[in-house]
Amino acid sequence: MTIPDQAAHATHPLDNPVRDSLTGPHARFAERRGRVLRYPAGVSPWFALPDTPDASDWADAAALAGPGGAVTLTAFRRPPPDSWERTFHAEGVQLVDDGVEAAPDPEAVRLGADDVPEMLELVARTRPGPFLPRTVELGTYLGVRREGVLVAMAGERLHPPGWSEISGVCTDEAVRGQGLGSRLVRAVAHEIRERDETPFLHASAANTDAIRLYESLGFRLRRRTSFLSALVPPQRSGAEQAGPGQRKARRVAGPFA
Repeated sequence: MTIPDQAAHATHPLDNPVRDSLTGPHARFAERRGRVLRYPAGVSPWFALPDTPDASDWADAAALAGPGGAVTLTAFRRPPPDSWERTFHAEGVQLVDDGVEAAPDPEAVRLGADDVPEMLELVARTRPGPFLPRTVELGTYLGVRREGVLVAMAGERLHPPGWSEISGVCTDEAVRGQGLGSRLVRAVAHEIRERDETPFLHASAANTDAIRLYESLGFRLRRRTSFLSALVPPQRSGAEQAGPGQRKARRVAGPFA
């Protein structure tokens, strides 16, 4: 028999997708201090804090990022301490597969480590969101080249158990309007479905054109969320200080874009 209170408070893997990725399929990337996890600096900027972080959790996040480093969060429920400088805050949406017509694309090619310089150049021109030199390690990335030049790509980022996030979707301005982004989203969705997993994605709530496109492809709104990036104070004191018994963490930075 299902107990209503337990069902109502059950956690879904997409409620805190960074945490469930780093404690699940992406555990090999996890850097941890106390209850706080993060991706390596060159892989992804995302951190995961407990749903209700206390002062020691923020101290651990600060230690992982290093003085002046960025702590970037999604699905956060509590703001950072007042002494942290908030450098980015945006409302977002989380969309899930609800009948996407997933299919491989004959023009799509697999992208890997050797393609990263081209991928970074495309990202710099199109600004799809966080993509760093090692982001390609998070999953499958597919691209389209025209006359040898990479002009469109899409791939996978967060990976909670049973789910995979489609991310890095971008198309060069010179070839927009040809449906390349839609084709690559369907192709990446096909790769995800082949593993018996379900595609999902995030978008800025202000990017209504992208949301309409994703909905036309077969995604539906699951929940609204928020994105936040805040800088660790150069000097921490009081409740934000790490305890003397805690190990020293390697200083790493995690820029949002």
